[in-house]
Amino acid sequence: MSRIGKQPIPIPEKVKVTLTGDVVHVEGPKGKISKLFAPVVKVTVADKVVTVSPTDDDSRFAKAMYGTVRSVIAGMVKGASEGYVKDLEIQGVGFKANLKGTTLDLALGYSHPILMEIPAGIKLTVTDQTKIKVEGADKQLVGAITAEIRSYYPPEPYKGKGVRIVGERVRRKEGKTVA
Repeated sequence: MSRIGKQPIPIPEKVKVTLTGDVVHVEGPKGKISKLFAPVVKVTVADKVVTVSPTDDDSRFAKAMYGTVRSVIAGMVKGASEGYVKDLEIQGVGFKANLKGTTLDLALGYSHPILMEIPAGIKLTVTDQTKIKVEGADKQLVGAITAEIRSYYPPEPYKGKGVRIVGERVRRKEGKTVA
């Protein structure tokens, strides 16, 4: 049995958790999140606490899922109350980012600008044309958008140019030597 799955999830004051069949809805000051979970897990909400338990104790899949479901619901509650933030930085001469409405415009040394639509539930902030802040209530969506922006020009090991997550270490390589 999962030690993590057994722990109850406390619900903060401003957060509301509701159940509709196998769908868990979490609503708070930072946004709304809904996720569908497999029916092998039973989720209950009572007295400002969410508890998760497997429906079948003999099923290996149910045992595996109920710790995962508890962890995902805890992330949903944290996202709805506090939100998630990822910071990116752009390094390279002439590399920059601009925000035009709901579109992120990236100039990353290619012959064309990269235009990326920002999905609903995500807030982007661009400062100094080289720093991008990705904010949202859904942890998975914030991480996916951050990874997509980084994938347009990952940091390269020779000059260090590219889009990197703040705090990410890029291992530098030595260039060719003239013999």
